[in-house]
Amino acid sequence: MPRRGEIRTENRVSTTTLGVIGTGMVGLGAARRAVGAGLNVVLSNSRGPETLADLVAELGERARAATPAEAASAGDLVIASVPLAAHEQLPRAELAGKTVIDPMNYAPHADFEVPELDSNELTSSELVQRHLADARVVKALHNIGPKQLLELFRPAGAPDRTALPLSGDDPDAKKEVADLLDILGFDAVDLGTLAESWRSEPNTPLYALPYVGQPPSGLTAREFVAWVQQAPGVPAPGARIKELSATVRGPAGFRM
Repeated sequence: MPRRGEIRTENRVSTTTLGVIGTGMVGLGAARRAVGAGLNVVLSNSRGPETLADLVAELGERARAATPAEAASAGDLVIASVPLAAHEQLPRAELAGKTVIDPMNYAPHADFEVPELDSNELTSSELVQRHLADARVVKALHNIGPKQLLELFRPAGAPDRTALPLSGDDPDAKKEVADLLDILGFDAVDLGTLAESWRSEPNTPLYALPYVGQPPSGLTAREFVAWVQQAPGVPAPGARIKELSATVRGPAGFRM
């Protein structure tokens, strides 16, 4: 069995370093959970490593700051936690050959609309994979809030263990991400290819609600987001996630 802080794949066992590009709520939540699970993290953002000094000090000796290119190079797996509108700024050369976790969601607005996404010709993760042509993109960590991520982790086999969906085109990459989720304290439910990743995107039953329960009635979109960010976590087992994935495709993107 792998030791804590290691991921075993069919071919190797590696002491895992998680590269994190983007330290907004999602990237920071994933970094906190990774450090708590015993992994090393290399944090980066668009403003430079010096802006992350306080965060690194808070997270402790398992964390260090770097540039996005350095985080991409250092990570055994890399979370690309930037706004989808900035996905073309991700360092393609340094991410080549890497497994890249995509937690980005499409939120169209006046300055960012993608006709291929609006028409459901592509999923947002297919768009990211097209940019990162030499990487292995896996959609994950996109439908659960940071607060719930930090509350719902459980040991393997726990009766109230929560499951998270993932999608990807490379089976070995999906296995790597499933093993990472296990270390972080979650089961994984494979929803298929990146073309099927819409099943857990905004406007589906799998987005946010399984992990927070039913919101109060009458919330506006902005109030809903604020409520989800503060709501206590509700465990969601794998059978429930699989059940909710059997849904009908609607319009793409979270629209405020």
